[in-house]
This record gives sequence, C-alpha cells and structure tokens, in this order.
Amino acid sequence: MDGVLIHEGVPIPGADAFIKRLRDSGKPFLVLTNNSIYTARDLQARLTRMGLEVPVGNIWTSALATAKFLESQRPGGTAYVIGEAGLTTALHDIGYVLTDHEPDYVVLGETRTYSFESMTKAVRLINGGARFICTNPDETGPSTEGPLPATGAVAALITKATGKQPYFAGKPNPLMMRTGLNAIGAHSETSAMIGDRMDTDVLAGLEAGMQTFLVRTGLTSDADIAKYPFTPSHVVDSIADLVDLV
Repeated sequence: MDGVLIHEGVPIPGADAFIKRLRDSGKPFLVLTNNSIYTARDLQARLTRMGLEVPVGNIWTSALATAKFLESQRPGGTAYVIGEAGLTTALHDIGYVLTDHEPDYVVLGETRTYSFESMTKAVRLINGGARFICTNPDETGPSTEGPLPATGAVAALITKATGKQPYFAGKPNPLMMRTGLNAIGAHSETSAMIGDRMDTDVLAGLEAGMQTFLVRTGLTSDADIAKYPFTPSHVVDSIADLVDLV
C-alpha cells in the first residue's frame, strides 16, 4: 500500500486508475501492508477518503497474517499484545484471550506508544516461557517528520534482553503471501507482487513463487537494487505504468 498506492497520505498518480481496472477486470487482488496499527476497515475508510475504492475484504495486513498463523498453531490461545487495534482486533476475531497472566505468546506489533513498562513485561513473560511472535521485521516506519522506530527495532531490544528470536509473520515471510493467496483463491504461478521495497516486497514475492514488480515511487532507488543478490522481474516508474497490464 504505502509507496505503491499512496505516499505520506497522498495517492500516487495512477493508483485510482489501477484499482479501478483491477476491480473492473474481476481479477482477485489484495492490498498488503506490514503496518499492523489499523484494522482492514480503518484502512478501507482511509483509502476511500483518498479516492481509492478498495473493498475491506481485499485488504491484507501483517496483523491478519499473524492472527491466521496463531490460529493454525494454537486455536483459542492466549497472548500478551503490544500493539494497536489492528492487531488486538485480529486476535479477538480468532477467539484469542489477551492477557498478561502466563500467556502462550507475546505478540509484538506496531504502535506509536511503545513503553518501557510494556517491553519489560514482554521480556519477563518470554523468559517465563511465552513464545515470541512479531507482526513484521521493519526496523523503521515513515512519518512526515522522518523515520520512526518500528516493530523490528523494538523486537531487537527484546531479543537482546531475552536471547530469544521472534517469529515474524509479515513480509518478507512468504507465509503472509501464501495465506493471502489462499484468502482470495489465487495461485502464485499466476500472480504478481507489486512493491516498493526489495527487502520485504520483492523478497516475499520471489520466495512465494510470484512475478515481482518494483516501483520507484517508494524507498528503493536503482542503486539500491544493485546491492541485493536477487532482482525483481520488472522495474517500473510507478503503478501508472501497470494499468494497461491488468
């Protein structure tokens, strides 16, 4: 979503035409984000205000992927959660109980209010036997003032304090791609991933067996591409260049 369809709260030129062409074509599609702060309904409303009509069922977040993973691992489990409504709602929807009393999991997601108290509690619960799960590995997130510490950076702090590595459910984990494909009845062989980052979007698409399109409207420059040992299937200037390919 960010860097492909919108940038700092503004639609990228061509995004509306691309979404309209997708919807008119009848092809199944998902708008993905590693940000776990918002629910799919919140994101739908946000996109609608920008003139992008995306049904709520076509939005797939790292919070939803995390909930799907936990439901498959331990149905009806318990979790101590550091995160916002996007994550807590997803876990409630699968029947999880959110608690700080001997939880099965500590689940770390995105929030703008990371507190020392909550991180301390997470460390103690993980040392006490809770499994450590993170929605996504992004170390920084964008804001109008500049980069912000994100889930991956806080996860590193907790790992340093516990010696326990988390399991990341979001991109570039192909799990997020496969569960998303299953949700819309699609197959990797006939699907494409469009993203603005090599380390999450392109890598996730590549490992899931999909065609990959890198757009230049986000965080990655041509010089950055050369730093990686893998390449996208295609590099284009923006989403506007892909409208006629739908």
